[in-house]
Amino acid sequence: MEENQGNETEQGIEKIQANPQLAEKAKKKSKKHKRKISFYYSFLTFVLIFCILQVGGSVVLNISKTVAYRSKIHTMNKVRNEAEQRNKDLKTDIKLFSKASSLEEIARNNLKMAGNKEVLVIINNPPATSDSQNKKKHNKKKKKK
Repeated sequence: MEENQGNETEQGIEKIQANPQLAEKAKKKSKKHKRKISFYYSFLTFVLIFCILQVGGSVVLNISKTVAYRSKIHTMNKVRNEAEQRNKDLKTDIKLFSKASSLEEIARNNLKMAGNKEVLVIINNPPATSDSQNKKKHNKKKKKK
């Protein structure tokens, strides 16, 4: 069987060599086949480069998002911890202000209230004006005259 194929190939080569037109057609066909293969490989190369660029871009984008999200997580944890501390402080303030003595102290100081059997005396002092302000007022009065 192998001998048959070898003989057929040799016969085909002899026919091509005997007929120059066949040899020329075979060369053209061979060149076309090479061009098709080279075009096919070039196309596959461009497709592969495009895929690699897409994957590379996705990797860069994902890394940048990861960094951004980690920084947001860090700031959110910081804000949460501050809020928890503030809540603890407010809870202790509520406990302190819920006592009757502290409420009474607030009423006395801020609301100007007096307790039972007490008299509240409020003394209002006029705001003290400085000497420089008095001089300016005096100078303005002189200029108007």
